[in-house]
Amino acid sequence: MDSRENPPCLDKFVCEFPDIECELGEFSTSTFVNASELIVSPGVSLNIDVIIKARESGVPVTGDIDIFSKVAGAPIVAVTGSNGKSTVVSLLAEIFSKAGIDCGLGGNLDGENAMPALDLLSEPIKDLYILELSSFQLETTRCLNAEVAVILNVSEDHMDRYDGLESYLSAKQRIFRGSRKIIINKDSQYSKPPGECEAQIWEFGIEDSEIRGFRLLRNEDEEILAYNLEKIISVNDLKIFGRHNISNVLAAMTIAKAMDVDMEVIREVVQQFAGLPHRCQWVAQIDGVNFYNDSKGTNVGATVAAIEGLGQRLSGHIILIAGGVGKGADFSPLRAVLNRWAKEVILIGRDAKEIAAVLDSEMRTYFAKDMLDAVNTALVKAGPGDAVLLSPASASFDMFRNFEHRGQVFTDTVRSLQCQQKH
Repeated sequence: MDSRENPPCLDKFVCEFPDIECELGEFSTSTFVNASELIVSPGVSLNIDVIIKARESGVPVTGDIDIFSKVAGAPIVAVTGSNGKSTVVSLLAEIFSKAGIDCGLGGNLDGENAMPALDLLSEPIKDLYILELSSFQLETTRCLNAEVAVILNVSEDHMDRYDGLESYLSAKQRIFRGSRKIIINKDSQYSKPPGECEAQIWEFGIEDSEIRGFRLLRNEDEEILAYNLEKIISVNDLKIFGRHNISNVLAAMTIAKAMDVDMEVIREVVQQFAGLPHRCQWVAQIDGVNFYNDSKGTNVGATVAAIEGLGQRLSGHIILIAGGVGKGADFSPLRAVLNRWAKEVILIGRDAKEIAAVLDSEMRTYFAKDMLDAVNTALVKAGPGDAVLLSPASASFDMFRNFEHRGQVFTDTVRSLQCQQKH
């Protein structure tokens, strides 16, 4: 069933499953309430009327991750959070690979080396599976039984789907059900499991000096990542930057250690890890101005982290390009970090005026009609030592196919402008 009259890949589906009936268009209540089971796509809210009526009628509801967890023949490492999930699971995959562990990588993860969770089952059984999980996927996950589970952090996101932060967090916390080892970010009040649990607890963090595990230590001349008090690597030797990425690295190191990976393997891979596309990715320099693509910054928390991480590295200031579909989010946390690190905000997309409404009245703001206008304006406003940062704090689907498309349009526009400057 699909609420769209002509959903993507319909022809392929009909060809592959010619005997399966397809019901398209408006959902039929009778079909739902008379089903023996509903397998619900993460993109469909469980709070729509037909699903509520089906559940009231006793119809069980499941989803892709729930199915995967029941039939996967190897331990699961499960990662969720508002921000940093893709970075952590991708770094983990490189660590496990270096350690000689054959792992499957997938879930809610984009990229050429990842696939939907159920597609992983078409391959030979792995030594373990690493899953990036969204709150939408976890809503239908009854008992994941992961070997290791973590909520990296929680900030407002998808408020167009949830009643508030509490219901969003409640969906995330389903990741802990049946977990044998739980990783806690001591810097996030929302990283702990609800209530008492029998799982083995591991901790990491930046701010808490009492942590027994992976932590950030500050010496007079450097910051280091340490295991208890043992130095593992200097922050200056990391290829990715920002406090949020230090937290991401600590999370990955903790998970790897909990899975008994050798510390030297962890250190070597962490030092070489260069980050992911569309996540504070350097694009080019034009006339002393650096351009960064953080199109994956689809919520306010991600954009705040990107601004802080980049701002601490600059001799100049940030010109932020932001905007899109806000998903009902509160944009006000942007005000303080922009006042500290930015000198101009360029806004695009459907909810540009909502962002502008929460900014300080002294912050210079420009409304651009498209990405070309935004990039051209940013270069005019920037000077040597400044950085232009695309970090939208919003979803992309008002103007682009997805965040990758948005980031690619930004990158192509910047590089085209760079070529023009050279000639």
